[in-house]
Amino acid sequence: MVDSTGYEPPKVWKWEQKNGGTFANINRPIAGATHDKALPVGKHPFQLYSLATPNGVKVTVMLEELLALGIAEAEYDAWLIKIGDGDQFGSGFVEVNPNSKIPALMDHSGDTPVRVFESGAILLHLAEKFGKFLPSDPAKRPEMLSWLFWQMGSAPYLGGGFGHFYAYAPEKFEYAINRFSMEAKRQLDVLDRQLATNSFIAGEEYTIADMAIWSWYGQLVLGRLYNAAEFLDVASYENVMRWAKAIDARPAVQRGRMVNRAFGEPELQLHERHDAADFDTKTQDKMQKPA
Repeated sequence: MVDSTGYEPPKVWKWEQKNGGTFANINRPIAGATHDKALPVGKHPFQLYSLATPNGVKVTVMLEELLALGIAEAEYDAWLIKIGDGDQFGSGFVEVNPNSKIPALMDHSGDTPVRVFESGAILLHLAEKFGKFLPSDPAKRPEMLSWLFWQMGSAPYLGGGFGHFYAYAPEKFEYAINRFSMEAKRQLDVLDRQLATNSFIAGEEYTIADMAIWSWYGQLVLGRLYNAAEFLDVASYENVMRWAKAIDARPAVQRGRMVNRAFGEPELQLHERHDAADFDTKTQDKMQKPA
């Protein structure tokens, strides 16, 4: 791979709409709505507007885990936001998340509906609301929060950095791929060292930190992101792999992965979720699929 040479940054950067890349059609340097479109509202307390990217999966896993505990108050409607079509720039979505990124949540469980955006904020909101998937020992809460925010700060280097330049950029740039491959592997090493002496990320309890980190790094080592498992030698991170497989085996995680999924194997796609029964046909299809 050879870098392009001779580029000199201009004194004032200007947006070139035809800049190439997988997501060039939706990237722009301004915020706000591009069109009027109201969001649908279902019958449940929580209305989720999302897509099954790693950030979206965090929240659907959390909601399914809460329901698996028998918390009926966590029932939700999940509406598909097709980011490739620009659904996130509709006026209704922008009202819920002015940053126009999935996932976005409306909580109608109280007297006044409240919006929650940013996946980490949604996880923390739900965990505190129901008192679940937080450390039972208050002294361990800062450790869990530290790892939750580690994920929020680190994943952009994995997705927007490594993932973009390795899988999505219109050209392969050696410097960029080397730079972000190094950082992705450093982050995996951070996790591998932590998991060498802990069953879960923040200790011996499964928490929202695991849900957040697994959705990115767990799925990476399981070969589901960027077709990069071999390139990054993910098998060498044995502790991360052990942890990733353990979480992947949880039924609620398997259901959460399916919600708002509009790509990949058809039997793993559940575009919208409005009731637990919505999984029935998909689960049967999955079980009948040859190994």
